[in-house]
Amino acid sequence: MRPTSAEPLDISERGANGAKSNRRLFMQLLVFSGWRADHTRLADALKNTGMTHVLYENANDPQGVALLTMCEDPEELLTKMRPVLRVSLFSTLTLKNEMSFLGRSYSIGYEQDLEDTLTGRPVRYALDPETPWHVWYPLRRSGEFEALPREEQMAILKEHGDIGFRFGSAGLGRDIRLASHGLGGADNDFVIGLLGKELAPLSVLVATMRKTKQTSVYLESIGPFFVGRAVWRSRVAAPAPAPVHPAPPAAQA
Repeated sequence: MRPTSAEPLDISERGANGAKSNRRLFMQLLVFSGWRADHTRLADALKNTGMTHVLYENANDPQGVALLTMCEDPEELLTKMRPVLRVSLFSTLTLKNEMSFLGRSYSIGYEQDLEDTLTGRPVRYALDPETPWHVWYPLRRSGEFEALPREEQMAILKEHGDIGFRFGSAGLGRDIRLASHGLGGADNDFVIGLLGKELAPLSVLVATMRKTKQTSVYLESIGPFFVGRAVWRSRVAAPAPAPVHPAPPAAQA
């Protein structure tokens, strides 16, 4: 029997001081191989899509490129981007499905500027020309973590937040966190982007995270890792503001 007094389902993202929002940013990374020419020819194919992009060269594939697309309406990935990819030079490349992902921005519950967390900051970070090195990877937490009381979960995540804040304050790396539940074939929970001026600090950041309780005890899987250098952006973003305490848990790995 259907309950007669059930509360309406509210899936809004929540921030500090009772803030709520149903705006979210969807970010999709498509990784390709088989490109042997200059990247500018691929960039030309994207200029009239009306969407926000980052084009990468794959550091681990001499013929590899990748495309990061950002939008609030996921239908645009099909109505605006898909037609271009099917008829442009991208159609001559081989898609590496195991390296591609789709994720959405989300909140933890104490963000002071909820709208910026969900739709502003991820775009600024991705498009910032001062941080050309990007490392993207998916992860899945174990069922044991999901069964923990929320207070214990937040304490575990705070360890990550402190590490991320120190790296961000030092100008060594930023992070973009995306939820990926049900959005990819590998059943990942999250997708993480690490962005920096140089590549070495991002590797050190991952190594530092490996020592945390979440990664060493409560991660079921992590990777594969995509390492790319941004070579073209659809527009230049304004410089991102400095991190403000309390910093959100960064780089869930």
